[in-house]
Amino acid sequence: MAHTELDLRERRAIEDMLDAKVPVSKIAAEIGRHRSTVHREIKRNRFVDDELPQLNGYYGMSAQRAAKQRRARRRKLVRYEALRKHVVNQLEAGWSPEQIAGRLLYDGQSLRVSHETIYAYVYGPDGQSEALARYLPHRRKKRQPRRSRTPRGLVFPPDRSIHKRPDYVKTRETFGEWEGDLMIFERAQGKTNVASLVERKTRFAILFRNNYRSTTHLMNRLMGIMEPLPQPARKSITFDRGIEFRNWRKLKPGIGTEAWFCDPQAPWQKRSVEI
Repeated sequence: MAHTELDLRERRAIEDMLDAKVPVSKIAAEIGRHRSTVHREIKRNRFVDDELPQLNGYYGMSAQRAAKQRRARRRKLVRYEALRKHVVNQLEAGWSPEQIAGRLLYDGQSLRVSHETIYAYVYGPDGQSEALARYLPHRRKKRQPRRSRTPRGLVFPPDRSIHKRPDYVKTRETFGEWEGDLMIFERAQGKTNVASLVERKTRFAILFRNNYRSTTHLMNRLMGIMEPLPQPARKSITFDRGIEFRNWRKLKPGIGTEAWFCDPQAPWQKRSVEI
């Protein structure tokens, strides 16, 4: 039987039966759906208000609206050809969905999509027909369930946020605070890429060639470039949240350099190296 979305009539029935304290298994039987479908519907489309928690609950109309908005986000890459072409071109050039989503504004795109929307497109019917998954940094035929992925917050923890940097870094008062970025070329050019470092106070820039795309190789090269500098000249580096920087923990024990990170999908926060 073909998969069909829940409709408003079914969602209103779920709301009524939940109000009547009917068990989920019986609700599923009443509307002719599997109980896991009903469980997922209640969890995904439940109304939550942090300021008025007494209003939290499942409401049919609210759930219908949430589902419609989710479908609209998922289909944005289908509806807008220019946006879709840009995303596909960047994927083919070796960019990750996180990098693409974070740079849409700077690449002149008037529409925005999240990296989750890009992943959904890649692993959806349209993306599979174009075999887009082969361009991802970690290529899989199917996407891993969300619960099996490493939470991005653990890779880049809150205490490393750009908002936790000392004030003197933000005001460019001292020398030795850097920003880092990685320029990835088309796959036809091979695995070579160029990393850039810009010192925030003086705008002094360092560019170096990197022959591999792995985070381990990048961090080893970066430390080799920075180590000859005196310790006060390499106090910190601010990165975006690209997967190529996930081995940042090597910096402190390796060369005594702190690492800070922009907000998700906000590489523009490290303005010195992005300009």
